[in-house]
Amino acid sequence: MVVSSQAEALLGVECSVGGLRWRERATDQRAVLAISQRLGLPDVVARVLAARGVRSESVEQFLDPKLRDLMPDPSLLVDMDRAVARLAEAVINAEKIAVFGDYDVDGATASALLRKFFFSVGIDIEVYIPDRMREGYGPTDEALRKLHANGARVVVTVDCGTGAHDALASAALMGLDV
Repeated sequence: MVVSSQAEALLGVECSVGGLRWRERATDQRAVLAISQRLGLPDVVARVLAARGVRSESVEQFLDPKLRDLMPDPSLLVDMDRAVARLAEAVINAEKIAVFGDYDVDGATASALLRKFFFSVGIDIEVYIPDRMREGYGPTDEALRKLHANGARVVVTVDCGTGAHDALASAALMGLDV
């Protein structure tokens, strides 16, 4: 392996505002050359990428990542395909859909994203976020009964629900798919 370590100041910067000298990591010059030639990148960019361990064959993916390449296949989640099929059935049959979200940031955000998605395809859904002080955490029997009374036939839980076994069993008995 051919390794270089520049003795001269990195990028022409003798020292930082704090008085520290910038140092470049040792890099494999063959890797730098391969990266530079593959995409026609400037040498300094290729050196940084090589120093970070980016291989020449994965430079494009590193510099222009796609969400589908970074996320796992959603179908690998337990019962995901079944849930998607049930949601599709609800949409086709014009059944009312509700989203039950948690009151924290990720629960509220997930609820808003689903509402926005369904709105974008012309479907009005109900979003239910429980009052933290009065209702506590997660789906409760009372909350799911309210949604059912309001016409919901399918409820998507976001950021909650995995431990609410009694409430989910009660929902199933009333014909509410959660």
